[in-house]
Amino acid sequence: MSGPRQTLEPAYFDALYASHSDPWNFAASPYEQHKYALTIQALPRPRYQSALEIGCSIGVLTRLLASRCDALLAIDAAEAPLAEARRRCADLPSVRFEQMFAPRQWPNGVFDLILLSEVVYYLSREDVARLAARVTWSLAPGGAVILVHWTGSTDYPLSGDEAVSLFIERMGSTCVVNHLDRHSRFRLDVLSRV
Repeated sequence: MSGPRQTLEPAYFDALYASHSDPWNFAASPYEQHKYALTIQALPRPRYQSALEIGCSIGVLTRLLASRCDALLAIDAAEAPLAEARRRCADLPSVRFEQMFAPRQWPNGVFDLILLSEVVYYLSREDVARLAARVTWSLAPGGAVILVHWTGSTDYPLSGDEAVSLFIERMGSTCVVNHLDRHSRFRLDVLSRV
């Protein structure tokens, strides 16, 4: 990496979704379906009272996650995928969506599950630190943080490994890593609040 990289702004995602409604093929990719299944299997508890999904995109994983949550707030920086996510999850009254650009914008409340799937590497190192602080303030005692990130090369501010390692470092003694699972193209980390 040649130098400091800035957080990718909402305009980056707006442009992606303007050119394609599902730019990463979340709805049909076998890779994504496999990753989602492993993410749900990795949840430490069978049920959560209040969950937060950051970077929900078109709501494919949101729909799966909702079956394990009494209440689920899913946020995304771009409005176009949120419109599709709302349609996809319209029959799920426990799910609500908001447009927010984390970590600059953050919902009120305390969550016993926070999911960060394929989002932390879009942030600068400084914003990863801000994100860890936000998660620390919002994570209930005994709550879990799930991180899932591509480990191949990217042109994002951070690699998947850099992003996750930095996030875990910034969480400090607040959380412990309960589980780390490396697959051929992604890593899945499960943290719990001590």
